[in-house]
Amino acid sequence: MVTESLPTTAASFFQKSAPRFPQVVVPLPIKQLGSPAHDERPDRNQVRQPLRPAATDMLNSIVEISPTDIVKRRATAWPGMAVETVQATRHDRIESRFCAPVHLLAVYERGVRHDGGTFIEGLPKSRLRDFSRKLIFVPAGHEYRDSQEPRVLTRGTYFYFDPARLAVSLELDLADMSFAPRLFFEDRGLWDAALKLTSLIESGGPDHRLYIEAVGAVLGHELVRFNAGRPCMEPQLRGGLAAWQQRTVVAYIEDHLAEPISLATLAQLVRLSPFYFCRAFKQSFGMPPHRFHTSRRIERAKILLAKRAPSVTDIGFTVGYSQTSSFTAAFRKATGLTPTAYHRSLS
Repeated sequence: MVTESLPTTAASFFQKSAPRFPQVVVPLPIKQLGSPAHDERPDRNQVRQPLRPAATDMLNSIVEISPTDIVKRRATAWPGMAVETVQATRHDRIESRFCAPVHLLAVYERGVRHDGGTFIEGLPKSRLRDFSRKLIFVPAGHEYRDSQEPRVLTRGTYFYFDPARLAVSLELDLADMSFAPRLFFEDRGLWDAALKLTSLIESGGPDHRLYIEAVGAVLGHELVRFNAGRPCMEPQLRGGLAAWQQRTVVAYIEDHLAEPISLATLAQLVRLSPFYFCRAFKQSFGMPPHRFHTSRRIERAKILLAKRAPSVTDIGFTVGYSQTSSFTAAFRKATGLTPTAYHRSLS
């Protein structure tokens, strides 16, 4: 449901391959953890208790890779979607398999093999040697198997989509959605959105939360667009936010300025899907929600800097930055000055 919002305390993992996410996996920021022993896999019942069913399904439905210590995996998840980067660490043979109630989009930035093959249920097996810059799509419930003896160390990203949430976020009828398997294809819209989301997850933190969700919604839209056979183009906007919607969103952001704000929460407040909310918000305010949120934080910081002898760290905390360096960087990007220099300029 779009009423779910991202938790304020977040953790993720960067570890050797394992067939499931660890027990406590919630969204950003990404954090490095050690590799669990093979006999310490989380119990599914324990995972389900703190999470809602849809989120639990996402966290338990990932590609199984063997041997488990041959790749490094870094992942994060939020309601309806999970993203996992996978990097091979040596040139030994790798076996992968997947069959789950979620969709899988695999995007390979680099991949060349001496030998091996890839199979998706419903399609002929492929023995393509160089699959760099290629994509794979495995619909929910379809079997996927891959084997390779890598000539170069494979690097790719797995995107997992909950079919029900994908339908809700794009205002589609789940009964009418039928996805076809695709093997080693190219599509500019999907590629660009996937790489942008991967880059944000690898370099971002809590300040990028809204932006990451927004790009995730765009990637879901591109997946539906490609599956329907439509060309890559900007979707038609259906108008900006109504006056009452603008007031509601702005008031909520101002009241929760220092907190991480979920895209799903804002969209639900104004009764829109996350994808169309992003489009309408940008049309109304001239910028996406995450940038508006940041701009309001900076404006609040300016007021605090003008009122008293500043503690940059305290003001950063007040407007939602957990690190002074992050606050300083954001303030300088917006104003051209550090917080301290801005305060001095008012004297």
